Order: sequence, then C-alpha cells, then structure tokens
Amino acid sequence: MNQQDIETGIVSLIKKAETELPRDVIRALEQAYKKESGIAKIQLETILKNITLAKKTGRPICQDTGIQTFFVSLGVDSPFRKTIQKEIINAVKTATVTIPLRPNTVDPFTGRNPGDNTGAYIPAITWDLCEGKDIHIVSLPKGGGSENMSRLGMLKPGVGIPGVKEFILQEVIKAGGGPCPPTVVGIGIGGGADVAMMLAKKALLRPVGIRHKEKPVVAMEQELVEKINESGIGPMGLGGKTTVLDVHIEKAHRHPASLPVGIVIQCWANRRSTMVIHADGSWEVP
Repeated sequence: MNQQDIETGIVSLIKKAETELPRDVIRALEQAYKKESGIAKIQLETILKNITLAKKTGRPICQDTGIQTFFVSLGVDSPFRKTIQKEIINAVKTATVTIPLRPNTVDPFTGRNPGDNTGAYIPAITWDLCEGKDIHIVSLPKGGGSENMSRLGMLKPGVGIPGVKEFILQEVIKAGGGPCPPTVVGIGIGGGADVAMMLAKKALLRPVGIRHKEKPVVAMEQELVEKINESGIGPMGLGGKTTVLDVHIEKAHRHPASLPVGIVIQCWANRRSTMVIHADGSWEVP
C-alpha cells in the first residue's frame, strides 16, 4: 500500500465521523427521547430523524462540519511516522471536496479562508507516542457553537473539589442552549492551563456511559450529570429533563499554587470515529 491508500483511509475516517454518530451516543439520545415530553420530545425526535437521514444519504449530520480535530497514537516503529501528518492534512483537503465539508478555517487577522479546512496549526492534531508499529487515529470534528462554550478556570487551590464543581455547574448552566444540547461535557482538572483544556477535549473521546477508573471521579461525574439535568435547560435550550447526556472528567497532577479546570462541550452531534493503520499500510475504520 502507498501513501495515497492511507489518505483514502483517513478520508473514510472523516466521512464516518461526519455522517454517522457512534452507537453509544444514539442510544443515549433514544433513552432521552423516552423520558421527555412536549417540545423536548419533538426536538429529540427531529435529532434522531436527522441522524438516520445523514447515515442513509452519506451527508454530514450538521452543516457545521467543524474544525478537523485528530488524536493520534503513533507507534514509534511505524514506517509511516514521518509521513502521517502530511497524509492527514492531504486527506482533510480531499474530504473537503468529496464529502463535502464546509470550509471552516479563517485567518484571524486577514479573514482569508483557504477553502480546504487547513491553515496554521489546523487540522488540530494531538500526538501520543506508543509502542508498536500501528497508528491509531480518532477523528473528532469540533463545531463552532459548542466550542464557543469552552471555558478555562484558574481557580485558587483552596476552593478544592467543591469549588471545581461550582465552577463547572455555573459555566455549563450559563451556556444554556448555546452548545446545542443535549451535550457531552468534557472536563480537565489539573496540569497547567494548556493541559487542562487538552484533557477536557480528550475526555470527549470516551463513550457515553463509560466512567473514569477512579471512584471519586466517578462520583463527581454522576453528580454533575444529575445537577446539570436538574437545570431544566433541556434539548436545544427549550426546556426538558435532558441537558447533558454525560460528563467525562480527566485529571492531571497540578502545581500546589494552581488549580486549572478546563471545560469543553460537545453538542448533541457528538461526532467521533476511529481507525488503525498497520505497518503494511492496510487500514481499518470499524
């Protein structure tokens, strides 16, 4: 297999992310539909119909096809370690035309849009080195509406976990219908400002309903889901029982004088897909 074959695989990865929601997200939306009534139920019914049509027609789930965002676990012995970044960028350019994707990258100074969803530091790629020859890639298209609700809090360590909870609840509830609920909320606690925000976005990769490995974090995730849903914001901010489908928390050790908290929200179209590229160039998008 050659470089072009791998780029074709990455285009398939992007298309799946843009046109098919993961089963865990659909299941959570279906469960929410059963619990709701009135306008909230109508909104969820419309969302579920949209999901079905997108998959059937091969068209993007939302007109905002997002900033192309990838998390790459790069096997240090992969023969493609030197070329994979270029292959991702080329695949984004191809996907923009063939899927198609809305051109979403604009220079902040000139306003110029290159028209192919690339630019300085975009597509956004988070790298993680691992053993072996395989490359694992997760595509996480990030829409502007939900991304605008991202928040970073540099809290005083004295507020502790109760203060962290208060900050998260305040910001998520303040966001209201802005991020197109029901949402999935990613939280990063600790590290520095950059680490907290990276962990918050990485938390969105975890399937809905899958909890953290540590019991105190699990308890906090469950508490936040309950309290945010008690806000009554509901689907698309029109009222109801389901404002969030889930809350996922990741943590890092922090400086004693600093307590960073990152919040990254993903809209109801919690888009993500995965692929693996093997050493022989073959690839799979499950």
